[in-house]
Amino acid sequence: MAGKAHNSLNVFKKPLYLFSKEPMTGFYRNGYCDVGEEDGGNHSLLSRMIFLDFTASRGNDLRGIGLRAGCKWCLCASRWKEALDYANQQGKESDSVVPKVHLHATSERALNVVDIKDLKRYAAESEVGNASNVAQSRKGGKIRDRTELAEKGEMTGR
Repeated sequence: MAGKAHNSLNVFKKPLYLFSKEPMTGFYRNGYCDVGEEDGGNHSLLSRMIFLDFTASRGNDLRGIGLRAGCKWCLCASRWKEALDYANQQGKESDSVVPKVHLHATSERALNVVDIKDLKRYAAESEVGNASNVAQSRKGGKIRDRTELAEKGEMTGR
């Protein structure tokens, strides 16, 4: 893949962002949450680890490979959904069980398992106000009218 543009897509159908090389994350250990045929676990969701106790209780102690709270890591979409379902069923404070998701670095393949509404609900704070997935007007804000759409090369750098 060296020298080639990365062409996997995120949940917004835009190019998947590189997110972490320390630790080197992703099923393919390339810094992306790519999902291919070999990835039976669908390691598509990018998050900062907060649910190490939860996933260890399910038989996958990620501390054994050196992860600690706060590490950036590509999670199995089904394990993330399991944490979401557990928090909902137990009436637990979901922020302590369900990791926040970095949507621009989360593969579109996560949508095979998780609803986009749930992903947006748990979007990392830094992405909540990020307008890169919202069409921009020539004036730099959200569009209100089709005549305000920015032309190619006029997109804002926000």
